[in-house]
Amino acid sequence: MINVWARTLPELEDIFKKNGFPRYRAKQLRDYLYKRFIFDFTEMKQLPKGLREWLMNHAMVSKPQIIKEQKSDDKDTTKLLLKLEDGTFIETVCMHHVYGNSICISTQVGCAMGCVFCASTQNGLERNLTAGEMLAQIYAFKEVFKQPIHSLVLMGAGEPLQNYEEVLKFINLCHDEDLLNISYRNMTLSTCGIVPRIYRLAEEGIPITLAISLHAPNDTIRNRILPASKMFPIQDLIKASVYYFEKTGRRVTFEYILIKGINDSLENAEELHHLLGKLNAHINLIPVNGTEHIQLYPPSMNQTFRFQRALTKYGRNTTVRRQMGEEIQAACGQLKRRFMQDAKLSH
Repeated sequence: MINVWARTLPELEDIFKKNGFPRYRAKQLRDYLYKRFIFDFTEMKQLPKGLREWLMNHAMVSKPQIIKEQKSDDKDTTKLLLKLEDGTFIETVCMHHVYGNSICISTQVGCAMGCVFCASTQNGLERNLTAGEMLAQIYAFKEVFKQPIHSLVLMGAGEPLQNYEEVLKFINLCHDEDLLNISYRNMTLSTCGIVPRIYRLAEEGIPITLAISLHAPNDTIRNRILPASKMFPIQDLIKASVYYFEKTGRRVTFEYILIKGINDSLENAEELHHLLGKLNAHINLIPVNGTEHIQLYPPSMNQTFRFQRALTKYGRNTTVRRQMGEEIQAACGQLKRRFMQDAKLSH
C-alpha cells in the first residue's frame, strides 16, 4: 500500500502518472487531505470513480490515534498523547497565544541525549519519526480546533538534528502553500548542539530560528546536566552559533534551564556573558520543571530575576519563559511516562 500522507506535490504527481492518472489530480488529493480534512477516499467526490477505486485498493493515509487529551486550567495549553501505527507513543502540545496557535512537535520516539531534567530521555531513543508522523501531530490539532496554526517549535521529544533529513522534509512541507503555508520565520528548531549539523542547517537557505539548549556557561556544568554535550565542546558550539547567525541573519536563542545550586549563581551569569562574547543572541531562562523522576529544583523567583537582571546589566537580551501547562504535565515526556506507568499498574 502506498502511503499518500505527507508526500510532496512532485512525489504525488509521479505516483499518479506512473499509474495512469493525470498529474493535476495530485493537487486535488492534497486539497482533500490538508484543507478539508477528508481522509476517506470514497468521500473525495471530485475525483473520478476510477481514481477513487484505485486509491481504495492501493493507497492509504497513515495517521496516529489520539489516546489522551489534556487541557490546562486556563485553557492556554492542550496536550495530546498519540499512538503510532507501530504501537509507540509520542506527545505534542498546542499553546494558545494571543497571536495564534503554536504547536510543539516531537521529532523522535524517545531521546538519546540524556538531559537530566527531561522525562522523554528516561528510556532512551526508540526510533526517528518520519516527516509524515511529525506533520500528523499538527493535523491532530487542526482537526480538533479547525483553526490556523501560526507557528511551530521542534522542541518536543527527541533531538531534531539527529533526524536531519526527515525534519528538513517536514519543515518544507509545513512551508508548502498547499499545506500549512507557515513562514520559515515562524519555525523554531531546538537542538542540544550537534555542531556539524548546525553548520549544515546554516547552508540550507531557510531562515528558521535556531534555539540551542545551552543550560550552562562551561563544559563542566553542561556535561553534568546534558551528557551528550561531551561530544561537542561548548566553545565549538558557540562558533557554530556565530556561523549560523552570520549565514542566515537570524539571531540565535539560547535556552538556559535554571537549576537551584547548579547553574543559577551571579558568577554563572557573568561567565555566560563572557562565553557569548559579541554574538547577537537571545537568552531564554527557564526555571527547571521538577517532576517525580528527578531531584532538581528551580531557584526562587527572586533568584531567577536576579540572574536575569545580571545578564541585562551586561547588555544581554534576556527573558524568563512563561510556564504553560505545568498542571497537565506539558513538559517533554511527562504525559507519556505517566500513561505508561498507569498502564503497567492496571495489568
